[in-house]
Amino acid sequence: MNRTRSSIGIGHYLIERLHHRGVRHVFGVPGDYVLGFYDMLQHSHLRLINTCDEQGAGFAADAYARLKGLGVVCVTYCVGGLKVINTTAEAFAEKSPVVVISGAPGMKERAKNPLLHHRVREFDTQKKVFEQITVASTVLSDPQTALQEIDRVLHAAERYKRPVYIELPRDMVSVPGIAHHAPLELYEPSDVHSLKAAMEEATATINAAKKPVILADVEVHRFGLQEEVVRLARKTNIPVAATILGKSVIGEHHPFYLGVYEGAMGRDDVRSYVESSDCVIMLGAFMTDVNLGIFTARLDPGRSIYATSEKLAVGYHGYENVRFEDFVHGLLRAELRPRTLGRIPRPQPPATFVPTKGKLTVRRLFQRINSHLDENTVVIADAGDALFGAADLYIHHSTEFLGSAYYTSLGFAVPAAIGAQLANRKRRPLVLVGDGAFQMTGMELATAARFGLNPIVVVLNNYGYGTERPMQDGPFNDILSWNYSRLPEFLGAGRGFLVETEEELDHALTAAEQHEDSFSIIEVRLNPHDSSPALQRLTQRMAKKIKGQTT
Repeated sequence: MNRTRSSIGIGHYLIERLHHRGVRHVFGVPGDYVLGFYDMLQHSHLRLINTCDEQGAGFAADAYARLKGLGVVCVTYCVGGLKVINTTAEAFAEKSPVVVISGAPGMKERAKNPLLHHRVREFDTQKKVFEQITVASTVLSDPQTALQEIDRVLHAAERYKRPVYIELPRDMVSVPGIAHHAPLELYEPSDVHSLKAAMEEATATINAAKKPVILADVEVHRFGLQEEVVRLARKTNIPVAATILGKSVIGEHHPFYLGVYEGAMGRDDVRSYVESSDCVIMLGAFMTDVNLGIFTARLDPGRSIYATSEKLAVGYHGYENVRFEDFVHGLLRAELRPRTLGRIPRPQPPATFVPTKGKLTVRRLFQRINSHLDENTVVIADAGDALFGAADLYIHHSTEFLGSAYYTSLGFAVPAAIGAQLANRKRRPLVLVGDGAFQMTGMELATAARFGLNPIVVVLNNYGYGTERPMQDGPFNDILSWNYSRLPEFLGAGRGFLVETEEELDHALTAAEQHEDSFSIIEVRLNPHDSSPALQRLTQRMAKKIKGQTT
């Protein structure tokens, strides 16, 4: 439609615009300031997913956005809104377009500045906080501009792939908004001359290179350009590596896929190939400490093409006002010479796992998980060894791996499984989570049970914060040991397994795969001092940094 209907209420219009953009689920926890809008959602085409806690709703919406293109978390004022600050910060840091909708005191009841419940300082305090971690924010306080503000803010979420904030006073939910012209697609084209100049230099640089390589990262996911990267690699025979944040940017079965590049943390053959390249084409890459193996990566800017939604540089030449999507599509149209794909490093497909009766180690745990994965699995890894050990898993198709690999917030994975499975019911989540992270948000398995979801959750129980022990150990890294495998008894749903040996793990994964009616939780008890090789390299480097700062 080109013009909104003048009779439509503000709340109904917001729901309509979210539905138009592909949203089908809204995550949250109700509260009195948002109950009117919740009732409206309940009678709409969007399905409400009530979680145990607001942080769980935020993580679920984040994962939903990563797979679906836009996610929504809806909470009440301050006591709910401020609890999703952390999840919104993660979405901002890792470029995930999440819409935060917060109910708020009505505009009329704010008169004479009363001390209403949930309030902190001024009525706009919460909005000021969210302004620091979103790309656009608004309070729908004026029917003259409310509908236009909804379109502006939602457009910003999709344009920049970052979270936005919409505050909805409870007495404005049903108020009719004023019509405005609102084209469905608001595309801001690249500067023609800047794009042309960038493509000419990029084409010449790539064609002159003897050993170019593509380093694909998270923005390829966010902008839905996975297939374009595959076509570019096929067209040119230029091999592709991914960062840990961008893992599963393309399926790992492709003959031109190298593996995960993460400096000294990753496989040495991948590191050597990428760093010896005379032209690294970095597409949507975040140059973060984790992505770069705690800055052990050795990438020469003078021999790189660096393209993101915020910056484009060919060597040391910067180009302004060039859209990331336009640059990638430009590479597909460019006259890039095809080359022969020689022998390159390749990730090893999972070998047949033959279980023994011996105690399970972290290395063998991930070997067995690798053999479990198939094209119907989406892997969701929490921060810590769950994430770093998963870097070498063999992911079959694109966007089948989710992890907070930059912001690295503990507690992401279990609620993220809810959002991921609702975003794509064809993919069954396999969750890898440490015991410390599980204690933060693991009770969201109750939400999974309530809504008929069936993730397989593997709890790496090493009796505390295992990532931190090699850096600086002490009793602060210990946590109370739970009987994780008995959680189904408490919830009255799901199946639980306690695993200490390789044979027990093999049986548990097989049984969990066959149990499709609800979730399965596999508690894997590990030696507190055992960890993956990647994590050992990481923590050794971080320990040196910490000691250097404290001496």
